[in-house]
Amino acid sequence: MLIMKSFNEQVYDIVAKIPSGHVATFGQIAKIIGRPNMALFVGYASNNKNSWHLPWHRVVFKDGTMIGEPFRSQQYKALKKEGVKFHKDKRVIMEQFQWRPESENMPDDIRDWPLKF
Repeated sequence: MLIMKSFNEQVYDIVAKIPSGHVATFGQIAKIIGRPNMALFVGYASNNKNSWHLPWHRVVFKDGTMIGEPFRSQQYKALKKEGVKFHKDKRVIMEQFQWRPESENMPDDIRDWPLKF
């Protein structure tokens, strides 16, 4: 019997894969799981305290802006510690630090990922 993962579980799987020193956008994560119009819901998934062990500090808005206070200063420090560089206005330099799973031979859509049992 095939059991589909929930939307949140799929989001968590992707967030867990974002490598240190890189960031992904809410929209990018939504697209990877095959739900390109649900970036806002990716953000909602981050509110589940059972997922707070994941590297949510690596998830930013598409222009490199970090989320609001009080988490923004923690996010900035964590990303800086990982080597991420910023513009003067503290936006991530996306051209250089956005995670590109396609360069790691990872499918764009989670439905194309190999199944592991």
